[in-house]
Amino acid sequence: MTVTAYTLAVLLDLFCLFLGYRFLFQPGPAAAGYGVPADPTGDARAYLTVKGLRDGAFGVVGLALVAFSGAQAEAWFMLCVALIPFGDTVTVLRNGGAKAVAYGIHFATAIVVLISATLLFLV
Repeated sequence: MTVTAYTLAVLLDLFCLFLGYRFLFQPGPAAAGYGVPADPTGDARAYLTVKGLRDGAFGVVGLALVAFSGAQAEAWFMLCVALIPFGDTVTVLRNGGAKAVAYGIHFATAIVVLISATLLFLV
């Protein structure tokens, strides 16, 4: 179970880094994939940059916790970070995004992050 817990945590952290990269360097497609399209050349440019920096920073912090603090610290981090995809679910729904994206991507991600936290707490 230890290997599974750490593997899932590292994969989720790397996914955050990927999302951050995508919002910074491919903002239009990233916003569309998020479920609330935004024009990266218009008023949404700052939003897309902030989203990229936020996601990337969460990935770096998560990896640092796994590497230097261990399972318990990463578990608490994952538990707290799960609030973000739950919030993203609400954001997509409140802004006319597809329910399939809200629940199938964001809500599902929140559940996977909570599973990761649970596995890490059991290590």
